[in-house]
Order: sequence, then structure tokens, then C-alpha cells
Amino acid sequence: MAKIQIKSLHEEVARHIREMIRTGVLNKGDRIMEKELSANLGISRTPLREALRGLASEGLVNVIPHRGAYVTKPSVHDIREMFEVMSLLEGYCARKAAEGMSADELDTLQNLHNDLERHYENRDAQCYLEVNHEFHCTVQRAAGNKILSDMIDGLREKVLLYRHRQLYLPNRFDASIREHRQLIEALRNRDPQRAEAAMTEHLMNQYEVLATLYQDA
Repeated sequence: MAKIQIKSLHEEVARHIREMIRTGVLNKGDRIMEKELSANLGISRTPLREALRGLASEGLVNVIPHRGAYVTKPSVHDIREMFEVMSLLEGYCARKAAEGMSADELDTLQNLHNDLERHYENRDAQCYLEVNHEFHCTVQRAAGNKILSDMIDGLREKVLLYRHRQLYLPNRFDASIREHRQLIEALRNRDPQRAEAAMTEHLMNQYEVLATLYQDA
């Protein structure tokens, strides 16, 4: 594992732990082994503990005195609240994008959608998720609202930690590409109402799938 060397060390350590959670290296309820992780990253325990305190303030980690730090176990209620808000915000982004996106932005989205189709055909969920992230960010930028974009960025960081698991469930990969096809068609046709509805449905369908995974959390 590469050693971390960066000025804001605890921030980079926090980013690394988020990535471990996002990719499933760390799962809900897992204990974060401080000694092992600090050795792997080539750092002392001090920046690691600073990072854990920051992640605890974000609700991603629980730090229990004399016991250690554990990945938060989100409840179905927590996940529903996140996706309800995210669907409203991203749905509005899709509406605004359909109303005013440039031809170049639409071409970029179409190219990303083509990549999604290719990864779907290859059943490559990891690459699909990476392109999917850029697709959603492109819609977000096309909406042209910085305050809205900042709000989504903060929430997306949490949503991404859970979203990756849903593609590995039966039929969800197929459903996801169908939902993207509906969304890109609405954006190409510059239909704000359909674009908003397609994005909202896409995100809430993700919640419904994740609820089955986290119902015992």
C-alpha cells in the first residue's frame, strides 16, 4: 500500500477511510484497526485519530471510548432520509439541466451514457459505478446552481458509501441502465418534467433496494 505524504494529513487519511467504506473494504459495524491502518499508511496514530474524529462528526464512524472506532451502522430510516433529500436535489438538477444545458454538455452526457451502456454489456459493475458518478456530477454542473451543487456534494459523500452495494443485487443492474436510458432520453428531448421524474425515480429505486440490505442494520 502506498505511503501517504500530504500537508493536510488527517484530511487525506479521512478520504482514504471513506474510500475503504465506499468500496466495501470496511463494512457497517467493522472495527477500524488503528495500529494496522497507521502502519499500512506509514503514519502515526495522531493524524489517524484526528481523521476518525472528523469522520465521527460526519456520522460515518462511531468512536467508543476505550473500545475503538467502528463504521457506523446506518438504519433504513437514515438511508431513506438521505435518499429522499438527494432525490429532490438531483431531480431539480435534472430539471434545470434539461431546460438550459448546452449542446457540448449534452454531448458529454451522451458519451458518458454510452460508456455506461458498454460497462453494462460487460457486466462491469465497478467501472459502471465510476462512470455513473461522473454522469450524475455532469447533470449537477449543467444545472448551473452553485449553492445547489454544494448541497449535493455534501450529501453525495454519504450516499456514495452505501450506493455501491445495490448493483450487485439481482436485477438491479438491469433496472439501473433502464432508468438511465429514460433519463438521457428526457434530457436529449429537453423535457424538464420527465427529466426530473426520471432522476427522482432512479434515486428512490436505489433506496428501495438498499432498504433490503440494511433492514437489519
